[in-house]
Amino acid sequence: MRVETVEFVRGVTSLSALPAEGLPEVAFLGPSNVGKSSLINALLGRKGVARASKTPGRTRELNFFRINGRAFFVDLPGYGFARMPAAEQARILGLVESYLAGSPHLRLLLLLLDCRRTPSARDLELLGWLRANRVPHAIVLTKADKLSRSQLHRQAALVRKALAGEAGAPDLLHFSAPEGTGRKELWAAIDAAVAAAERAGA
Repeated sequence: MRVETVEFVRGVTSLSALPAEGLPEVAFLGPSNVGKSSLINALLGRKGVARASKTPGRTRELNFFRINGRAFFVDLPGYGFARMPAAEQARILGLVESYLAGSPHLRLLLLLLDCRRTPSARDLELLGWLRANRVPHAIVLTKADKLSRSQLHRQAALVRKALAGEAGAPDLLHFSAPEGTGRKELWAAIDAAVAAAERAGA
């Protein structure tokens, strides 16, 4: 998809406020400091669309961006490390889970993991939840420029083994915002999800 227009629509704190246009949705989720904002901005070829913060946990809404009038990118709050009251963490978690399980227009969730780290217990719990709730998803290893090619290959094998479930080890996409590594492959996955939704009339 060639990005021609990007429009911030709204930050959503309740499912009743979701956009009513019915466009296919591609959502982005990952632990705090995984490079989610950098990835979104690099994909769109624009600076500052998704706002990165030095303080983890600043994103507390579902932020909707309309892309080419054709699809929504949904920037979800990160998980882990956020310094906030337990009640606020629970509220955000409930909002994200309700959206992922309940949005009729979500066509792809991109789950971002730092390529330098093995999946945490929280990552594994989340992945199990996504599988149990049949949320369509792909896994992206971010910050690929931080490792050499051989290191990335070895680390990806470890991550794939850790994430293996009943369906077997998942495919992994690699991404580097500074170098643009994986941008083409990631857009191919997004385009396929959006095109399938359009063919289905959703």
